[in-house]
Parts: sequence; structure tokens; C-alpha cells
Amino acid sequence: MLDRVGISDAGTRFKQYAFELSGGMRQRAMIAMALSTRPKLLIADEPTTALDVTIQAQVIDLMKDLVSEFGMGIIFITHDLGVIAQTADKVAVMYLGRLIEQGAVRDVIRNPSHPYTKGLIDALPSLDDLDTPLTPIPGDIPSPLERPSGCVFNTRCSANLGEVCSGKVPQFSTVSEGHIVACHLFTEGGAK
Repeated sequence: MLDRVGISDAGTRFKQYAFELSGGMRQRAMIAMALSTRPKLLIADEPTTALDVTIQAQVIDLMKDLVSEFGMGIIFITHDLGVIAQTADKVAVMYLGRLIEQGAVRDVIRNPSHPYTKGLIDALPSLDDLDTPLTPIPGDIPSPLERPSGCVFNTRCSANLGEVCSGKVPQFSTVSEGHIVACHLFTEGGAK
């Protein structure tokens, strides 16, 4: 399995300690371990974190190949929208453990409907204009132990509708076929 995930000289590497391997090799070793049981579903939690861009691309390509070869699905858990755009068919955006938007990757990235999703996309650097400053999402992330009442994003939302957002958990609304959002802007007559 180490050979299959692209680790050279797998016999020698098998006997080495984790600190003797590079970050990319450690990721590949973890993938090999996970695949050794031939799972139908692989859950990859931040699989490209702390890897340089070249190694990230190699790991993503490897995982795509393995999906085809093993006939399995992968759930990527990541903050990296670039990884999502390259690998996923569907995306579910969460904030403080609550699902807030879901749909086909292209639909959600091209037409983000929840203010948090829009904020994530707006915070990405633009290759077209490198002088444009990044736009951070305002405010601080609340403690997961002290979640805000109502919409979990209401304390940081620039489109906050006041008492509606702070007092009532939003229900899902359909943006387009297969694209849903949990936001009062879609249910309370706010600007969509």
C-alpha cells in the first residue's frame, strides 16, 4: 500500500519513525493506512494542511486516483476552498458545527448565498489584482461552548436582520435545484 500511494523505497520507509518522514510522506502513509482496510468511504480531515503547494497538488491527485481505483467516496473536511474546488462534487458549508449552505461546488462557489460563505470567498486573494487587500470576515469567532442564539453567524454577519437573526434559528430555503441555504435573508423578506 505504501508503494501504491507513491512512497519510494517502501520497505525501508516502513521501518522508519514518523519524524524521519517528510510531511508529504506522512500524509501518504496515513492514506495508505486508511486504505489498507479497503473502505467504501474515506474521511479526510484537513488532508493538505501544512503541506507546500506542490505536495498538496500531489496528494489531491493521488486521492482522486484512489477514488477511481478503489471505487470509494471521500468526505473532505477543510477550510481550503481551493481543495474543495479541485476535488469535490458537492459542498456543505458549516459554521460553529451547524450546516448553513449546501449544494454543487460550482453553484455554491459561483453563487454563495449565506453571508458566511460569501465572506469565505471574499477573503481569498485574487490573482487578477494582487494589490487588492484581503477582506476578512468581521468580528471574532464565538466560543462553541457559548453559541449565539438564533443564527449561529448573527454576531459577525454584515446583513444581520436584528431580532430575527438573534432570536430564531433559520430554516433551509432553496436557492436553486440542489442548492440550499439556512439564512433569514431568504425567509424573512431580506435582500437575497
